Amino acid sequence: MAVDIVIPSLGESITEVRLGRWHRSEGDWVEKDELLVEIESDKVTQEFPSPVAGILHITETEGTDLPIGATIGAVDSDAAKPAGDPAPEPAEPPAEPPAEPISTPAAQVENATEAASPLRVTPLARKVAQGRGVDIGSVPGTGLHGKITKSDVLSASPASAASSEPIITAGDGVLQRGERRVRMSKLRQRIAERLVHAQRTAAMLTTFNEADMSHVIELRKAHKEEFNDRFGVKLGFMSFFIKAAVAALNKYPLVNAFIDGDEIVEHDYVDMSVAVGTDKGLVVPVIRNADRRSFSEIESSILELAGRAREGRLGIDEMTGGTFTISNGGVYGSMLSTPILNPPQSGILGLHRIQNRPIEDPDNAGQIVLRPMMYLALSYDHRIVDGSEAVGFLVHLKQCIEHPERLLLDM
Repeated sequence: MAVDIVIPSLGESITEVRLGRWHRSEGDWVEKDELLVEIESDKVTQEFPSPVAGILHITETEGTDLPIGATIGAVDSDAAKPAGDPAPEPAEPPAEPPAEPISTPAAQVENATEAASPLRVTPLARKVAQGRGVDIGSVPGTGLHGKITKSDVLSASPASAASSEPIITAGDGVLQRGERRVRMSKLRQRIAERLVHAQRTAAMLTTFNEADMSHVIELRKAHKEEFNDRFGVKLGFMSFFIKAAVAALNKYPLVNAFIDGDEIVEHDYVDMSVAVGTDKGLVVPVIRNADRRSFSEIESSILELAGRAREGRLGIDEMTGGTFTISNGGVYGSMLSTPILNPPQSGILGLHRIQNRPIEDPDNAGQIVLRPMMYLALSYDHRIVDGSEAVGFLVHLKQCIEHPERLLLDM
């Protein structure tokens, strides 16, 4: 009996998905619950397992846009398992042991030639390459030991696979000039739409301040080992900023609200969105009830959500419904930025790189000291948040960071 593989519902707002990478090939034997294919929507990438054990038959190719409920293949559960059926190729091949040092360019060329020959390619990949007009020799392999798979061929268009005419330089070198077109993922398209929408619909402004990180750094250094031993998670800077942001949002609640038509929707809770960069784009998982969580609970939530985000295992409900967002560009070295709102939210806090800078000693007027400083940026929707409230929000957050004991006293 053939059991259809049907695209499941991924949420009320998702009507179309894009077929991602097939992890098994046509005619392969698959086990029940074995990973078959990735399904990409504008919010999440979902891994789809096999409903039964049997022989796989694929009817839709990678990169095809399909509606929810579409059939993308079937598994023949009545088929007999072939003897000696090979194990599935891993999604990420294990690293090869390092080669012996090569000292001369000639040796490098010789080594590269030996590594590239003979060409390793699956029969299905070769067939697909012939049908698409792709030069199989120009396709980099991502399979085991560099084997070229069907997905490698599908990701290479005929235009990009064909070699361009070389331009001979004055020396002995050859300069290659080529182009390639890579289709945007559903997630990347959605991110682009939301960012443009935010700039087009909100009266967005950004205000800045800076915070002396000395006390937070000292507090973290003094207690990080005991904190890790007790709670099993590292004490980072983000939990301090989330707690400080919660305190500031309680004082300036309109920064935690949003506009819905001609109404302002206010919240008596804080669902904190935390921006996480992944290889497929920026995602913003939500820490629910951040205003009621301890430092350890916040750090544990960040660790779990960030890890699942980078593995593509977040659910839609984990990325929607936030009331305020924090984005930390400092982890990439950013000194200053103007973060874009995460609709329909009215505020987003941008954190930046900690940099030693000379400032006036607050305890000794006229004395210059070197302190670890961080620029803070609050982008806000001026339709709902006045400038005085935005500035007050940042000042209160700055005070909580520079005097973290305020967080213990709910001040």
